[in-house]
Amino acid sequence: MTDQHQKRVSILLEALPYIKQFSGKTVVIKYGGSAMKSDDLKEGFATDIALLKYVGMNPVIVHGGGPDINTYMKKLSMEVRFVQGLRVTDEATMELAKMVLVGKVNKEVVALINQHGVPAVGLGGDDGRLIVAEKRVVTDASGREQDIGQVGRILNINTAVLENLGADFIPVVASVGADEAGTSYNINADEVAADLAVALGAEKAIFLTDVEGLYADIEQPDSLISQCSAAEVEQMMASGVASKGMIPKLRAVSRTLAGGVRSAHIIDGRVPHAVLLEIFTREGIGTKITGTLLS
Repeated sequence: MTDQHQKRVSILLEALPYIKQFSGKTVVIKYGGSAMKSDDLKEGFATDIALLKYVGMNPVIVHGGGPDINTYMKKLSMEVRFVQGLRVTDEATMELAKMVLVGKVNKEVVALINQHGVPAVGLGGDDGRLIVAEKRVVTDASGREQDIGQVGRILNINTAVLENLGADFIPVVASVGADEAGTSYNINADEVAADLAVALGAEKAIFLTDVEGLYADIEQPDSLISQCSAAEVEQMMASGVASKGMIPKLRAVSRTLAGGVRSAHIIDGRVPHAVLLEIFTREGIGTKITGTLLS
């Protein structure tokens, strides 16, 4: 056997225990960032998801689409504003966001996965009352409420919608929801992924980002943390070690683990086949966070 053949066999053997461990398990994957911008990365992501399904896992995809929404808002001369990292979403912005998220981005992801022979189904949070939400209230530094429009806070996830699809289908969920009266809300995709993972009793939740993972010191590229605990994540947020842009994702991670999901992973979506590398290799490529302190 040549060295090249041996290397291929070693890769397959390394993946085998993880395939056995996670077969039949649900994994929720938040898809976004640079992984959604490059055609090659999009294709690689769809391949990864198909492979997860073929080896017996149950992937559930959650996506946002902020850059695409920004692009279309600018084309239509609509003002793009954020308050505390949340998009100010008036009625017109909500209408456009739904068109982009549900009508464009969602269907592109579904089509890419379908091309690999596994059926995917696209859903918005208001389909079958999958995501029931209410208006999110935010306050400024002085405690005064700020109206940011149709930005939502999740009240309930109706998992029966996904369960009734059948085991053969891969759900692809756009991060919008609706309240009891049918009013639509724009919801942070990390929050949707976290709550969906908890509601489904997922084995793990994976968050694709534009960085390699968590760093002990953001200024030191060699300080990447390969594994840490939920308690350590809380300490990083409280002490200011975590970068400001990472805080919303870390809150989603904490929410995931507090809800009983065994592990959460922050990985670099710019790396081809990042999902497979994180799940099926010993070292992984990002940061794995668990609900217990490391010894």
